[in-house]
Amino acid sequence: MTDKLTAAVKTGILAEALPYIKRFHGKTMVIKYGGNAMTDDHLKHCFARDVVLLKLVGMNPVVVHGGGPQIDEMLKRVGKKGEFVQGMRVTDSETMQLVEMVLGGQVNKEIVSLISHHGGKAVGLTGKDGELIRARKLLVPSQASAEDLLDIGQVGEIVAIDPALIFLLHSSAFIPVIAPIGVGEAGETYNINADLVAGKMAEVLKAEKLIMLTNTPGVLDEQGNLLTGITPRQIDEMIAAGTLSGGMLPKIGSAVDAARSGVKSVHIIDGRVEHALLLEILTDEGVGTLIKSK
Repeated sequence: MTDKLTAAVKTGILAEALPYIKRFHGKTMVIKYGGNAMTDDHLKHCFARDVVLLKLVGMNPVVVHGGGPQIDEMLKRVGKKGEFVQGMRVTDSETMQLVEMVLGGQVNKEIVSLISHHGGKAVGLTGKDGELIRARKLLVPSQASAEDLLDIGQVGEIVAIDPALIFLLHSSAFIPVIAPIGVGEAGETYNINADLVAGKMAEVLKAEKLIMLTNTPGVLDEQGNLLTGITPRQIDEMIAAGTLSGGMLPKIGSAVDAARSGVKSVHIIDGRVEHALLLEILTDEGVGTLIKSK
């Protein structure tokens, strides 16, 4: 498609991007990578090229990835079925081994390889590397009674993130690619929701933007219309009304927490759109939903 663009149109695109390149030079962008963008081959390459371009023009992208479809496929192979409670994967010890193998191995290394293929330098990490993400067991409140806490296995909540390794990689022109696996006080392994890791990572790194790629155009109202801007209060109302539920809850929760904790802008965008990252960061229009701090 770009071959059909005239020189004038291409020049206009570059001119539109220039102010954003200047504005965000040296800034950190935490990107939650998930959904169709992780499973469609063409979109995978689009994403990798986008991340490499952001690094080449002076930004500091940090990729935090999920891998739900890949984990489900592996569980299916061994005769297990994925189970979720309030958007969190129930993780027994056998499932944890598979999760670590898929996220820390298969998925993480594929993303690193794609970025390298398109001219970038990437390093794959899990939260266990350098104790990047310290965690403890997460107990989930029961929907029947908030006082009842559910044990869903080796699922963790974040205790602390040590950003030293990320800063070191930035200073050496590397792109960190992080699998959402944490380490406990006794060395135990925890599966952590990738949206929560991305949100907390953005807070700790004082990121300019937190961008979450999803399989929807953004946050939708009851009629299915895209909300281009929304406040935490509106989100609370939508959750109470049941408009937001399931897997969207940890995504929205971490987005709101990040916005309230100093991340300048939080975006939920459609990862099914080619070059969605560049559209959001380097154009006047942007895509998806902006989570406002208040």
